[in-house]
Amino acid sequence: MNSKKGLDFKHKEVINIKDAKRLGFVQDVTADFKTGMIKEIIVPGNTGFFNFFSTGNELIIPWSSIKVIGTDIILVDF
Repeated sequence: MNSKKGLDFKHKEVINIKDAKRLGFVQDVTADFKTGMIKEIIVPGNTGFFNFFSTGNELIIPWSSIKVIGTDIILVDF
């Protein structure tokens, strides 16, 4: 997958391909400052099942879980 700028992700909806659940909209991204590559996308989340992957009330989705980046939607295997 090609490198993307963090701003390219803002306002894209994130959908899990495992269960077709809407996870929310991208709030932020984290990057490796040495390589300039995006490491994760951050989606505001709810408490519950995703607590294992979240800090506070956010879902932290690793770059490796992103399968497709469309114009309006990001599909993840999460």
